[in-house]
Amino acid sequence: MNVPALRSHNTALVLDLLRGAGEGGISRLELAERTGLTPQAVSKITARLRADGLAAEAGHRASTGGKPRTVLRLVPSAAHAVGVHLDRDELTVLLTDLAGTTVALRRRPTDLGAGAGPVLDAVTEEVRALLGEYDGGGGGGAGARTVLGSGGSGGPDDPGGPDDPGTAVLGVGGSGTAVLGVGVAMPGPLDHRAGVPGRVTGFPEWAGHPVRDELARRLGLPVVLDKDTNAAALGLALRPGAPGSFAYVHLGTGLGAGLVLGGAPLRGDRTGAGELGHQTVQLDGLPCGCGGRGCLEALCLAAVARGERAGAARILGVGAANLVRLLDIDQVLLGGRAVLAAPEVFADGVRDVLTGLGLTTPVGVVAERDAVAEGAAWLTLAPVFGAETGRLHGLYGGEPTERR
Repeated sequence: MNVPALRSHNTALVLDLLRGAGEGGISRLELAERTGLTPQAVSKITARLRADGLAAEAGHRASTGGKPRTVLRLVPSAAHAVGVHLDRDELTVLLTDLAGTTVALRRRPTDLGAGAGPVLDAVTEEVRALLGEYDGGGGGGAGARTVLGSGGSGGPDDPGGPDDPGTAVLGVGGSGTAVLGVGVAMPGPLDHRAGVPGRVTGFPEWAGHPVRDELARRLGLPVVLDKDTNAAALGLALRPGAPGSFAYVHLGTGLGAGLVLGGAPLRGDRTGAGELGHQTVQLDGLPCGCGGRGCLEALCLAAVARGERAGAARILGVGAANLVRLLDIDQVLLGGRAVLAAPEVFADGVRDVLTGLGLTTPVGVVAERDAVAEGAAWLTLAPVFGAETGRLHGLYGGEPTERR
């Protein structure tokens, strides 16, 4: 029996319940009841979390007998994560606390067509500037400290660290902002296990570039790479009250979908699931950057470029209907720059197509502009919180790269 691994798993279960309890907190007795751990085990775990600054008292609550129960809460400021959304024409870098709340953000224009070198220079510069600004110093992020240890590179056969294979391990660093790592989300296709993009639509020169490992070397922090739609879906799946099965359909500079089925994101063994934009919906239609013709993405973006948003919404509805029929999902969530420019038009258009086909699946809009960057931060936050979120993250590419 791997006792250190069990101990870390149990700690993650407690942390996840503290996260879910919010500022109101939760008592040790409730933690024991909901985890199935003994009160003694919970007391030891919470004592360690308090000593590490991850948990704190949130007051007292009346009990059915005896003295009032002490209530504990998560300390969100105890650790942070960086989320990077590397879009085709824009770079967004944000910092979240342990609860996933954005505490700092930077944005600048970029061009994937400039090549991996200049673009990763920009990512490195913005991440360092973000950490330097938040840390209150001008050291370009030098004051950041890593609090997430990993035993290996995160490949599919990596045994993980000595304390907890396949599980995030909280450790101790120097002074400054405690940083779990950096999640990077970019257009696909890509290989999340190897941490390299494939032939990104319109930018094939990125194929095979070691984005994850190069950024880890440059930043000295663990890095996870995933598709933009997958990252957004992860962040949405971890919100309270999230539906068990949904599609996040993102229409911005491209079109894709992040899929969550049975509470777990579906990425596929080759990170190929959710390539909604490259469904052929019109034989011999407009040429697409992927090399095909009549792709949903090409038709949608062409309609948007012509200012025909209602038409783009109907085209998007065809793709959404295909997803609903194929996967029997509970909800369709729309997001991305093009959708947010006219959210009601797109929601109504997609809903009308579904209704016309006899499909009653609800359609909603993710109003946050930075849903992808926030989801990217969750790529490194999720493993800290154990069973459910750890399972979600496990489907998103395993452990991050180790600190260089």
